Amino acid sequence: MTKPQTQTYVGIDKEMLGGMTSIGKLIRDAWVFGLIPETETCAGWNLARIDALLHKVNDEWDKYGCLVSHLPAELRERHERIHGAAIERARAAGWSGEIETEDEV
Repeated sequence: MTKPQTQTYVGIDKEMLGGMTSIGKLIRDAWVFGLIPETETCAGWNLARIDALLHKVNDEWDKYGCLVSHLPAELRERHERIHGAAIERARAAGWSGEIETEDEV
């Protein structure tokens, strides 16, 4: 019997669309909340590990009603810095945001 290969995540720094995917957002939010260091790209992580991080991030967002405007100043500033830089990198890589809004037309 052969063992099925375990798929692993490529890492936010190697992701398509400059990291503008649901996993990329999850990682950036984990950075915001200090759940993982900003140097952690999550390269090599399996789905179970990413899912566990998702639950931790969701628990943090629940404390603030899932709204950036409800974050304390320090977290809000970190969120703006991390996500703002990500948007700039993604745009430089050719991302426009249209994929996320194309169903709203």
